[in-house]
Amino acid sequence: QLQLVESGGGLVQPGGSLRLSCAASGSIFSTYTMDWFRQVPGKQRELVASISSDGDTIHADSVKGRFTIYRDNAKNTVYLQMNNLKPEDTALYYCRAHKLYYAYWGQGTQVTVSS
Repeated sequence: QLQLVESGGGLVQPGGSLRLSCAASGSIFSTYTMDWFRQVPGKQRELVASISSDGDTIHADSVKGRFTIYRDNAKNTVYLQMNNLKPEDTALYYCRAHKLYYAYWGQGTQVTVSS
């Protein structure tokens, strides 16, 4: 069992930056692949970025060069550094931990990009 709590969302102007955090507790964090998803009302949840237990990363084409996922296993936390934010990045951002047949989700943190 793994509990996830996201933080760091908020309102930011276009071109601004935010760093999302997802703190994990309850299991061996370092063995999980960690993902960031986002969802806009009426649309499917979209994978934004993923980092494996080995540290390999992938980023969606829409955020490449602007967002970076990284993890700190000593702090049981995964981060999403978001730079040069655009209005279309506005969404509810979720983190997910998964391995084998197990998947755990956080409650989400809202990111709003608007002037």
